[in-house]
Amino acid sequence: MNYLAHIYLARQSADAQFGALLGDFVKPGQDTHLGLEVQREIVLHRKVDSFTDAHVLNLEARRLFQDGRRRYAGILLDVFYDHVLAKHWHHYSDQQFEHFVQSFYAGLMQRSEFFPDNLQYAAPKMVEQDWISSYTEFEGVQIAIQRMSHRLSRNGHLLRDGLQDLELHYTQLSALFFEFFPQLESFVERERQFLISRQ
Repeated sequence: MNYLAHIYLARQSADAQFGALLGDFVKPGQDTHLGLEVQREIVLHRKVDSFTDAHVLNLEARRLFQDGRRRYAGILLDVFYDHVLAKHWHHYSDQQFEHFVQSFYAGLMQRSEFFPDNLQYAAPKMVEQDWISSYTEFEGVQIAIQRMSHRLSRNGHLLRDGLQDLELHYTQLSALFFEFFPQLESFVERERQFLISRQ
């Protein structure tokens, strides 16, 4: 799951969404100065990633990618799934998509004093370039993957080439998302309640 899915799954509060985003920007043990809800959602972010990577439907999805670039299928699917969620937002939320995104950005920037260095760099770009809204179109997926590929030390072309697999299997991969995502939502709710009970 990429940014949109994580913050959607933590939509109950701005602190929760901040924690859900931070899961990509902090290492274990770097969040002890943050509030309990933020810390809890960082843990949940990692649980979401593990659940997603190991799920049988996503293992099936990975097999649709050509051998040479299958190692990057997880990254490609994370961004693609954000695209499917954004494109079909009305199936998952009664809140208007643009309002959801702008509310998240506002809450994020209000917490800038807690940004780790890497988020200090990324967050303004995310907001100014409106990364999350861009996922509504497949072109946004292409731009995101291009951006990620340039950060790889090697084989960035294989990540970019994986866009061909996304386009070729667009319908099948979308169907796998529709089947998988409700299971992920249920998993997150169970895990969140378990973590709350232990705090």
